[in-house]
Amino acid sequence: MNLNVSDPKTIVVVGLAVIMGWFAFGVLFNLRRGNAVVRWLQGGLPLLGEKTTFRWLGSSVAQMEISRPRQPFRAVQLMLVLAPRDVPWFWLMAALRGRRDILIFRARLAGTPTSDLELADSAAWTGKTALVDVVQKGWVCEPYKGYRLCAPQGTLGNARKVLPGLEAALLPASCTLVRLGMRSDGQQVEVHVPLPRVAQDARAYFKALQALARTAANH
Repeated sequence: MNLNVSDPKTIVVVGLAVIMGWFAFGVLFNLRRGNAVVRWLQGGLPLLGEKTTFRWLGSSVAQMEISRPRQPFRAVQLMLVLAPRDVPWFWLMAALRGRRDILIFRARLAGTPTSDLELADSAAWTGKTALVDVVQKGWVCEPYKGYRLCAPQGTLGNARKVLPGLEAALLPASCTLVRLGMRSDGQQVEVHVPLPRVAQDARAYFKALQALARTAANH
């Protein structure tokens, strides 16, 4: 069959086929990538709690809630946030914003941190968002090992003292931080990291998050 590429109907049909093909590939890629990471995570999730509830929120975000969390946690949530590969223009906008696949770990702790701080990569999209938020609150910031360290007025020195312990806790997991937030109220601890390599030891990964939480609860 010969196609007349100058025919508007042909152009529309070809364009729709490309978009639908891209959509199908993007959805399948994200689901496979996300499910592979979730299978890996299951090797370490029992360290956080007795049971995990998992669900996909669309094709780019998966959420895990930990029920009956273990010490030092009172509540734990993990989210896989993937690039929106199913829609080409959304994917392009995300790429231009520096959006990459990340794992978000949020926890409320049995103990309450006494320090408020934000350590963020200003080149990453979640890092940018966090920094804009704290600056609007009047926090002060300074460079710290390639990141931006922010804290409420008058507490930046204390944040500097707390950070080495938090960093040391994450060392065994070989985490490249995108964002680390600690609050004395609300979510209390939030960590953003690139999706873990499935060749890593999942239990070691979650032991590092436990150690981070214990350190935060004591500061």
